[in-house]
Amino acid sequence: MGTEMVMVDEIPFPPQITTTKPLALLGHGITDIEIHFLQIKFTAIGVYLEPEIVGHLQQFKGKAGDVLAKDDLFYDSLISAPVEKFLRVVVIKEIKGSQYGVQLESAVRDRLAEVDKYEEEEEEALEKLIEFFQSKYFKKNSIITFHFPATSPTIGFTTEGKEEVKVKVENGNVAEMIQKWYLGGNRAVSPTTVASLASGLGALLSK
Repeated sequence: MGTEMVMVDEIPFPPQITTTKPLALLGHGITDIEIHFLQIKFTAIGVYLEPEIVGHLQQFKGKAGDVLAKDDLFYDSLISAPVEKFLRVVVIKEIKGSQYGVQLESAVRDRLAEVDKYEEEEEEALEKLIEFFQSKYFKKNSIITFHFPATSPTIGFTTEGKEEVKVKVENGNVAEMIQKWYLGGNRAVSPTTVASLASGLGALLSK
C-alpha cells in the first residue's frame, strides 16, 4: 500500500482499508481503566469511514474538533449517516470473550432500554452475539471487527493467523447501539477515540 501505518499505542493500523470501497482511518484511541493509579489498557480502536461522510455533516462545518467532541448531536448525525463504517478493535490485554460479551450486552441493553426499544427481537439478536463471543479467547493482538455497511452489519473475530469468523447483527436497533457504544460521544466506551474522531472529522469539515 506504500502508506505509513498509524501507531495506536504501539499497535499498527493501516491508514485506509478497502471493504466494498476504500474507507479512511478518521479516528483512533484505546479503551482503558485506572486501578490504583495504574492505567490498564484493554484494546486499541481504529474507526474507518467513507470520506463521503462529510456530506452528511455539513451542519457542523467550521466547528473545531474540541467543540464537536462535546456535541451529542454531532455523534448522532455521524451514526445515522448512511455511509459505510468499519471498526477495527485490537486486543492489548487478553481477556475471555465471555467477559467482552458481558460488556457488550450490558452497554447495548441499557441503551435500548433507555429509548424503550428492548423487545424480544433485540434480546434474541443480542443473545446470538453473546453466544458468538462466549467460546472465544481474546489473546493479545486478536482483532474484533465491526462492519456497518448500508445493510447486513457483521462482527468478525480473528486470532493468530486463524481464519476470521463472523456473525451477522440481525437487528437494526442492536447495530445502532453497538455504534453508540463505540462512537456515541460522551458515553462512548473510549473517550480518546471519540475525541480523535471529532478532531479528524472537524479537520475535514473545515476544508
